[in-house]
Amino acid sequence: MLIFILKRVAGMIPAMFAISILAFTVIQLPPGDYVSTYAAQIAQTGEAVDSAVLANLRERYGLGENVAVQYFKWIGGIVRGDFGQSFEWNQPVTELVWGRMGMTALISFLTLITMWAVSLPIGIISAVRQYSVIDYLTTTFAFLATAVPEFLVAIVLLYISTMWFGVSVGGLFSPAFENAPFSLAKVLDFLQHAWIPILVIGLGSTAALTRIMRANLLDELHKPYVEAARAKGLPEGRLVLTYPVRVALNPFISTIGWVLPALISGELIVSTVLNLPTAGPLLLQALKSQDMYLAGAFILLTGGLVLIGTLISDILLAISDPRIRLS
Repeated sequence: MLIFILKRVAGMIPAMFAISILAFTVIQLPPGDYVSTYAAQIAQTGEAVDSAVLANLRERYGLGENVAVQYFKWIGGIVRGDFGQSFEWNQPVTELVWGRMGMTALISFLTLITMWAVSLPIGIISAVRQYSVIDYLTTTFAFLATAVPEFLVAIVLLYISTMWFGVSVGGLFSPAFENAPFSLAKVLDFLQHAWIPILVIGLGSTAALTRIMRANLLDELHKPYVEAARAKGLPEGRLVLTYPVRVALNPFISTIGWVLPALISGELIVSTVLNLPTAGPLLLQALKSQDMYLAGAFILLTGGLVLIGTLISDILLAISDPRIRLS
């Protein structure tokens, strides 16, 4: 098992290198750079822009150098734990990133756990009671939840909570706890607010996982080994949970590899709508202002979370099916 995990971890190293190249390429795609964006913002106010000042800024930030030179300086600093300096905030990127990415990872993890806790039993019930009222209701819900974008659900919730109840569902903390030190009261306040983004972000993926579990289990329920176990008098509940569900879990577990990226990308959009203190709003602002080191750090760390999700999926698959870790 240890060798299996080490092989997967070793495969993450070149993948992270490829993600770093992709991230740096993406933030270089828009025309111009941070200095040109800054100059355009100054010009919109009607003030004169001194070309000498812009040249000094470009030299100070190293924006006049070759793209390859900029990349190797950036990645070299990351290897040493230095993600560079944010142009717009004039702060080290590490001071801006870790808190936001930690909250993003926490929300994504809680959403993933909630999705599993909901979709697994519903998928099993829907498969065992195929073509029943429960099956039709879950199927209808799954189609609707998959079709509606997460950000639209967030906007509707904001409108309903504000117009009908006079409260806002934005944010993850009450105003009294936003800057308060860590405490049990702050954790309880977080849990009171976190269920809304968890519901919005995980709605579509929960519906998809429910359908996947239902389809996997239906494939197994009609196989000869299930009929043989049923003919021997094994109780139906024990039969389903012991044999076909365990086999059907493999494709279900493997979905973590694509569900986690979907959660993170959905979180980036929903967090902007709900004004959450996560990576989404800051990444959007960094992309708009072409703050390349800040945006590149967010994209790189988000890619790292995706690789970690794939690793977790591989480990869980190896635990549930010995054939995988021995292959």
